[in-house]
Amino acid sequence: MKRFFIIISILCATFTGYAQQIYSLKQCIETGLERNYSIRIIRNEQQISDNNATRGNAGYLPTVDMNGGLSGSVNNNRNKLSDGTIEKNTGVNDETANVGLNVNWTLFDGFGIQADYAKLKELRHMGELNTRLTIEDFVANLSSEYYNLIRQKIRLRNLRSTLDLSRERLRIVEERYFIGSMSRLDLQQAQVDFNADSSKVLNQLEVVHTSRIRLNELMALDNVEEQIQIKDSLIYPNPYLDEVDLWKSTLTANASLLIAKKNKTISELDYKKVRSRNYPYVKLNAGYGYTANWYEVGTTDLQQRLGLNYGMTVGINIFDGMNRRREQRNARIQIKNQELRTQEMELALRADMSNFWMAYRNNLQLWTLEKENLVAAQENYRIAIDRYKLGELSGIELREAQNSLLEAEERQSIAEYSTKICEISLLQLSGQILTHIASDPEKASE
Repeated sequence: MKRFFIIISILCATFTGYAQQIYSLKQCIETGLERNYSIRIIRNEQQISDNNATRGNAGYLPTVDMNGGLSGSVNNNRNKLSDGTIEKNTGVNDETANVGLNVNWTLFDGFGIQADYAKLKELRHMGELNTRLTIEDFVANLSSEYYNLIRQKIRLRNLRSTLDLSRERLRIVEERYFIGSMSRLDLQQAQVDFNADSSKVLNQLEVVHTSRIRLNELMALDNVEEQIQIKDSLIYPNPYLDEVDLWKSTLTANASLLIAKKNKTISELDYKKVRSRNYPYVKLNAGYGYTANWYEVGTTDLQQRLGLNYGMTVGINIFDGMNRRREQRNARIQIKNQELRTQEMELALRADMSNFWMAYRNNLQLWTLEKENLVAAQENYRIAIDRYKLGELSGIELREAQNSLLEAEERQSIAEYSTKICEISLLQLSGQILTHIASDPEKASE
């Protein structure tokens, strides 16, 4: 038994004695926002959307090309003149060189360019919303894991406390057994209970380790096995959330709902783009270049040209197999679908809000109730151990009181954690999680 206790103590010291840095929730979030791979990837994708939202990409600006070339030919010429004579030239080499600038500019295409530019700007805003959505999911996941680690460490403390109680009971039984006031059966039962509690501590150490590794992974630490320590040791749910304010904020700030509305706006711009083909288009083109031709035969050895050419094209598509009409009908259907998706999203958010709010209020009540139960369980165990020491209570009855205390501690811990998770979900749903948690998590818990 002593040897087993030494092993437990060494393992406990291993898990608690190598703290490298103490992290608060705010520090965990800041580290994760800087290092997490998913966050870095979505920010790069947002940068691509930002880079694409330019007037040039929409077609507002002209295109300017510069090109040059050299070409030649080698021919055998045979010419019959009017007087009947035949003139032959063998290996005649003619060459042409040119270099120039060409400008093409669409001045008007039925407002299609304007629709493209507006769409690119909406896609840029969409990239910002996708980044925000990813960050909110990350903050919610990291916060949940942070509080899960606290809960698991609280459970580990409770199990260690239970182990201490079992050790004290075993000590009492051993002393009484050696003086003959307790049976061998009592000693064996106390030993079995002590070993069972020791096993629970060992299993809980593994759970704590797994939670810590997950937290390190979310923060993308270089050493995922780093034995970090967290600042908080207790969970403090916020009992002051307001359902009406949360729902109002959800309708105006929920990232998923805003993305759905952006998709509808983009569909409307796609419809404008299709309708632009109903209008005429105006295109301007111009060029400035130099051309030189070299001739081996004939009266001209070298011909050079330097000058400007320009032109304007005005046109309109009269008939394209009724494809424009088909595309416009489809575009209007897409707008309607996006509107329906937005309404569906609002309904889903309302359902989620109702469920999370019910769970939040219920867990708050459970939290209050379990705190009262814990006080009663602690008093019950104090009475039981006193009676056990006086020989007025059996080991089985003491074990029941001990288990009742552990269960009360566990239920309170679960109620605290469940309330906190519901709180995080409500804040994420309402688009307030970055304000209430990422900016100052300590205040959010008060």
